[in-house]
Amino acid sequence: MFETVLLPMDANPQALDTAVKALELVQVYDSRLVLLRLLDLVPDPPLLVRIQARIDQSGVPCQRLERGGEPLTVILDVADELNVDVIVMGTGGVSLNSNDGSTAARVIELAPCPVLVVP
Repeated sequence: MFETVLLPMDANPQALDTAVKALELVQVYDSRLVLLRLLDLVPDPPLLVRIQARIDQSGVPCQRLERGGEPLTVILDVADELNVDVIVMGTGGVSLNSNDGSTAARVIELAPCPVLVVP
């Protein structure tokens, strides 16, 4: 069902929880994971190391990308370029109203595929 799962990595403190959910999804559907490190929203280095270690320990195939630019544009461009089947994003809270300014709400509105938001 989901061949390719995109996991944008940002500065969200709950990023490890989001990565765990993405890994669960990838393992259930025997998918490929694309870890997108958003350079303009760099996570805490120890957190990034823990996330990458968790992915490596899982044995899940993972393509790693790093891109700079406005997060919404980068996420949508990568999703389109790689023809991903689902985007898994974390959020500290989202009203799903694209006017609230959250990247997650805008991705949900504009993405070319389903978006799984992890609170």
